[in-house]
Amino acid sequence: MFDALSERLSGIFESIRGKGRLTEADIDATAREIRLALLEADVALPVVKTFVAQVKERCKGVEVSKALNPSQQIVKIVDEELVTILGGETRRLNYAKQAPTVIMLAGLQGAGKTTLAGKLAKHLKGDGHSPLLVAADLQRPNAVGQLEIIADRAGVAVYAPEPGSGVGDPVKVATDSIAEAKKAGRDVVIIDTAGRLGIDEEMMAQARDIRDATKPDETIFVIDAMIGQDAVNTAEAFRDGVGITGVVLSKLDGDARGGAALSVRHVTGQPILFASTGEKLEDFDVFHPDRMASRILGMGDMLTLIEQAEAAFETEQKEEMTQKLLEGEDFTLEDFLDQMQAIRKMGPIGNILKMMPGMGQMKDQIESIDDKQLDRTTAIIRSMTPEERRNSKVINGSRRLRIANGSGVTVSDVNQLLTRFKDAQKMMRQMTGAMGVGGGGGKATKSPYGKRKGKKGKKKVVRRGGGRPAGTPQLPAGAPGEMPDLSKLNQGDLPDIDIEQFMKQQKKNK
Repeated sequence: MFDALSERLSGIFESIRGKGRLTEADIDATAREIRLALLEADVALPVVKTFVAQVKERCKGVEVSKALNPSQQIVKIVDEELVTILGGETRRLNYAKQAPTVIMLAGLQGAGKTTLAGKLAKHLKGDGHSPLLVAADLQRPNAVGQLEIIADRAGVAVYAPEPGSGVGDPVKVATDSIAEAKKAGRDVVIIDTAGRLGIDEEMMAQARDIRDATKPDETIFVIDAMIGQDAVNTAEAFRDGVGITGVVLSKLDGDARGGAALSVRHVTGQPILFASTGEKLEDFDVFHPDRMASRILGMGDMLTLIEQAEAAFETEQKEEMTQKLLEGEDFTLEDFLDQMQAIRKMGPIGNILKMMPGMGQMKDQIESIDDKQLDRTTAIIRSMTPEERRNSKVINGSRRLRIANGSGVTVSDVNQLLTRFKDAQKMMRQMTGAMGVGGGGGKATKSPYGKRKGKKGKKKVVRRGGGRPAGTPQLPAGAPGEMPDLSKLNQGDLPDIDIEQFMKQQKKNK
């Protein structure tokens, strides 16, 4: 969502990078460019004015004039002011002293409230809570059925006594749900309320009635991050009409300019609690202002990446891998497959790479990455026998052909996978060697090339390319990282040979 803004800000900072001293004219020009970048991103004008004024004031102060690297200091100031605009510190949910905690969701129709209710329930369940979803949207056709399906996918309970589609009293359903939660031992109640296509008094009155009847601990406004400036007007209407304690940004994975995300906190005065970034129930996380600011400035988000990795890699799997490293065992294709499946759980590869610092400059390359490559790799490994996964050295030419046919790929694809795996295996051995355990991890492999002793008893290696004896053919070159295709050798051609053994055989023949 923030790609356009990130590129624009990166260009602005690039123009001042390398300057030993910034004049007042430089600072004014930079502030002007930042102002235009924010306006183009559809950030609300009052927010832009406040932000730019604060950045200019700090840039003309002592912290920039006496800095060894003024341009980096300006980037630091912009980062800190972005964090402030986005809310400063991360704000967690306020739980009731006595269960259940009641959370009421409000917002316009189409903002994604029902899906977000399921995401929030799954998130809370993962934190050890026992949530109850409440179907209080009784006006939108099939809203109750949709919530029941989402609750089933999230593995949480749902309270839906009315069929909906215009039938039932939403205030009574919301009120009764609290008693139902106490009876069933649920510690969190999430009430999904009805929305409208636009702000109207009837919707506000119903939301107020539910609020007054249930006295929620959190009234969360769900806002579509793609609607731009209208999001600000909607947020103000809900703040004044219902009263909200927090905001959730939905559809942050869209291609909108991101103005709503940068405006809503400043306009409503209420913190952004969560961010929804996709259609899956797992595409949901706590909103961290400092991490979002880092993403906008192209600095990556390593903390979120680490948290996602910890969630994707199961504790038992991590312990087994650690034990293997400590005991010096070889990294196998089974381990390779487990790691790829864990990475797949973390989401699209492009999204993962974007969280890494400096990857914003490789936007085109990241967008060209095909996630199906992991699926093809998985298919190749699954086409192998258990023995082949444990010991890849047994995979000869005929086995490679069988594996390729079984996984629907070419032999070249299998060769490339085995090459990549050998590189990964080598890296794991180096890691264990650096740790000083297991003798470097695995047995040393013999060189595939012939060796002979020189005059001083030193072994010399005859390799492909330079130093080959006359008449020895060059093996056909493959793509970088790909095994050479031996089938392309002309009849009568020989690979590199052990010279010493060859000469001994010649003498015997004579």
